[in-house]
Amino acid sequence: MTISAVPVPTAEATTGEDVRAAARAFAQALGETPEFRAYEETADRLRNDEVAQQIMADLTAKQQALQMLLRLNAVPVEEQAELTGLREAFYSQPAVAAHLKAQDELTALCQAGADLLSQRIGLSFAAACGPGCC
Repeated sequence: MTISAVPVPTAEATTGEDVRAAARAFAQALGETPEFRAYEETADRLRNDEVAQQIMADLTAKQQALQMLLRLNAVPVEEQAELTGLREAFYSQPAVAAHLKAQDELTALCQAGADLLSQRIGLSFAAACGPGCC
């Protein structure tokens, strides 16, 4: 089943169970998409990439050590260069790049699903669910 094929009951005849059934159908359809599968696969690959994980740990530790200076925008040039190098090293890892691409594609699919839902229910789904939801 594709996301666009998920039945959406009309507002007049909707019960709580109808909503739950539609949400389950949507979640199942979303989970079967190539975008979701790619996202899950790349997330697993990233979790198991020792080099990327070590660079991320180094970057996180450096950011935490410089937290106050970062807030004050007072990081010494040498420290800023090290942070930049760690960021570049992290984002240049193939597992990271693949995961970010898959994340972007899944986000686009979810936004398209929210648009379709908004169209079907006659209400802006994104506006109704609040910031950070979609």
